[in-house]
Amino acid sequence: MDFITPDEKKQLEERLQQLKANRPVISQRIAEARALGDLKENAEYHAAREDQGLEEAEIRRIEERVASAKVIEKGSTPDDIVFLGATVRLREVDTGDEDEYRLVGEASGNAAMLEYVEVTANSPMGESLMKARVGDVVKVDAPRGVIRFEVLEIL
Repeated sequence: MDFITPDEKKQLEERLQQLKANRPVISQRIAEARALGDLKENAEYHAAREDQGLEEAEIRRIEERVASAKVIEKGSTPDDIVFLGATVRLREVDTGDEDEYRLVGEASGNAAMLEYVEVTANSPMGESLMKARVGDVVKVDAPRGVIRFEVLEIL
């Protein structure tokens, strides 16, 4: 089962509305390209049809995800356990570096604008953090080897 936060659900629904609102624009592009004549060598027509196919596939993917996902509301999980939607302060055991991480179902793509690092629940770090408590040391299998983090605080 896919778990998402209320913010993630809102973002998915907004993206879905944008894609659906773009349907007439793509249909108009196809109609204009079709009016140019020979469809076999009409690059504009083929590009518009490809865009239409990609966007329709994305619409179906988002609709299925929203329909099947379980939204985890704030307060529906214990406050002393890391779960989806939780922001935690971690310290890397070997270096002492501290940073904040947020466990999410799907990354928002706004990494440069956030005060924390987004970690998806199905990533190695997300899987290690899930259900951890303050004081726990979690091990993450990273490309450069195993990294250990101590959970300092659940914000």
